[in-house]
Amino acid sequence: MASDAHDSTTLSEQASKLLLAEYGIPIAAERFVASAAEAGNAADALGYPVVAKLNGDAIAHKTERGLVRLRLADRPAVEAAAAELLGAARPEDGDVTVLVAPMISGNRELIAGVVRDEQFGPTVMLGVGGILAEAVADVVFRPAPLDAQTAAEMIDDLATQKLLGEFRGEAAVNLVQLTQVLVGLGRLAAERDDVASVDINPLIVDPSGALVAVDGLVELAPPSTTRAALRPRPSNEQFRALFEPKGVVVSGASTHPGKFGFVSLHNILASGYSGAVFGTNLKAEEVLGIQTVADIAEIPDGAADLVFVCTPASTNPDLLRACAAKGIGAAFLTSAGYGESDEAGQAAEDALVALADELGILLAGPNGQGVVSTPVNLCAQIVAPNPPVGGIGVASQSGNFVSTFLNMSRASGVGISRAISAGNAAAVSVADYLDWYADDDATTVGLAYVEGITDGKGLMDRLAGAAARKPLVLVKGGATEGGAQAAASHTGALAADDKIFDGACRSAGVTRAANVTEAFDTAATFATQPLPAGPNVLVLTTVGGWGVVTADAITRDRDLNLMGIPADLEAAIDELLPPRWSKNNPIDCAGGETRDTVPDVMALCANHPEVHSIVYLGLGIQSNQARMMREGKFFPDHGLERIVGYHERQDARFAEAAHELSVATGKPILTCTELALADPDNAGPATVRATGRLCYSSGGQAVTALGHMVRHQAFRQARGR
Repeated sequence: MASDAHDSTTLSEQASKLLLAEYGIPIAAERFVASAAEAGNAADALGYPVVAKLNGDAIAHKTERGLVRLRLADRPAVEAAAAELLGAARPEDGDVTVLVAPMISGNRELIAGVVRDEQFGPTVMLGVGGILAEAVADVVFRPAPLDAQTAAEMIDDLATQKLLGEFRGEAAVNLVQLTQVLVGLGRLAAERDDVASVDINPLIVDPSGALVAVDGLVELAPPSTTRAALRPRPSNEQFRALFEPKGVVVSGASTHPGKFGFVSLHNILASGYSGAVFGTNLKAEEVLGIQTVADIAEIPDGAADLVFVCTPASTNPDLLRACAAKGIGAAFLTSAGYGESDEAGQAAEDALVALADELGILLAGPNGQGVVSTPVNLCAQIVAPNPPVGGIGVASQSGNFVSTFLNMSRASGVGISRAISAGNAAAVSVADYLDWYADDDATTVGLAYVEGITDGKGLMDRLAGAAARKPLVLVKGGATEGGAQAAASHTGALAADDKIFDGACRSAGVTRAANVTEAFDTAATFATQPLPAGPNVLVLTTVGGWGVVTADAITRDRDLNLMGIPADLEAAIDELLPPRWSKNNPIDCAGGETRDTVPDVMALCANHPEVHSIVYLGLGIQSNQARMMREGKFFPDHGLERIVGYHERQDARFAEAAHELSVATGKPILTCTELALADPDNAGPATVRATGRLCYSSGGQAVTALGHMVRHQAFRQARGR
């Protein structure tokens, strides 16, 4: 046995395969022998050709040392190879034997294994294997243990799906067997906490489609005990004090308009919050019409249950004690100088959390930006903006991204229910807020930004619970701390933190977005569109090129289906459009639109039982011309006033039809036009916003969001939700 600097131990190939066989991994028939003559006998019994390898307790990667002989066709070749291999043994290899096995051949090689990630725990991997495994890096991960459904989803997530079907005259991969391999690996990882990694590379697919593990390597290490546990989630009563307070105290209210204590008080008052508002100020000055008090003890008992803290860190312990005496149940701290600064700051943060626990106060922050709760018109923030009312619940480890999401809300018209920057998340994590949002009647979908992760498994357990109740969209920045790199395996080399995180999200039912814009678009889609019943998408367009590009985007998304037009639907559309229409999907109206054409064709499509979703392109064209007419020197004469009004009414009517049909049929109808950005006051996108829906700036943007919705719905249906 060999130990590395991390006290890990690599099992010999023989010991590794014995362990893997216990968990149902298909191992080739093979023999371990001690001499050249015994190798010849083994080859005679197995049948030619065979492969010979040197096996030893401390031998991990044989290929790198030239300890593998392939395609040995007769006994003399086997005996010569065995003698050569035994002669290449080193003292540090320990007791060695020669492995003799049938020469398994196939055009396809997979890699499967286990890695024990420091943050996310034991994780099963599947990918394209062989010598190109690390170069191709087509790998997927899921947390262990996993059931057959999750294993099947892993297989579906591989990018190189063509390798799994019939390939170069060989049968399709036995997916039942591959599923069993993954489930077996998950069971091994869950039951053996001393297994640091498993590397099966290659997992050969033979011509019949059956799988055979040719190489197997298991690395053992002491179980990790460094993972921190998530704190218990605050109570619903504490969250109500934070998001629906009967009164708010601004601690450190200031008369200086550049200070946090002024800005936060201003924003609370300007947002129309109707509860009681108080302020503390050492000079008891009047600020924005609020008569502040020098000491929080002067505030009436029970008059407020949220304190918004803009005072220095050194004063906050006494402040919290005074707040508790007044019945305040939640505190949002903008104060800096805590764990983000230095060790002393971390000690002060830990002490403050302990004090808040003792007092029964929910401690949000510190070093946070603020809290927004539109159901009660509360915008307690040290920055703008104040978003419109809606169904998106935002929680972010970065205050900047809270502002980003709120700005996107204002621009798109798709509103926010609650929003909070977790700051240092000393006592309340992003996952805690999302878990509360999942039971919040005002919230339709959770939207989160996370970066530093200290307990990946605990985080995902809590996020999975939230995602089981409501859609949850997440975007991640940075990497997990101390991601897994098992030194002795290809599996470890492929176990990038981001891919492990991605697999954990998929397993938890969390929708992961690639960037902040995609995250907001997707959350806005969940908030404003019904869930699609299936993957079938029709594209309705007034201009051909837009439809072609959007169709390409649908085709690239493996979970969406650019459906063919059913014969009865084609016949019905024929009655409304001229013969030159596309007669295909995308449905290109070919300039044949009359006053009622777009709503009527859209209605035929939306009401057809085989259609699950519609992407509608071309809204706003008429109003765009109307704008140019309105701005030109000939307006309002020459009949322009009448045609301008008509064009604008038509686009508004098309947008309203898309909304009304979606509501009536329960199917998503996503309306797209670049005018959503280029001219948001255009009657088309403006009317979409007025209906409460997102107007997408491109077909690709809509397709990306729709793909996330289809995957979410498929996940729910597969689990009976």
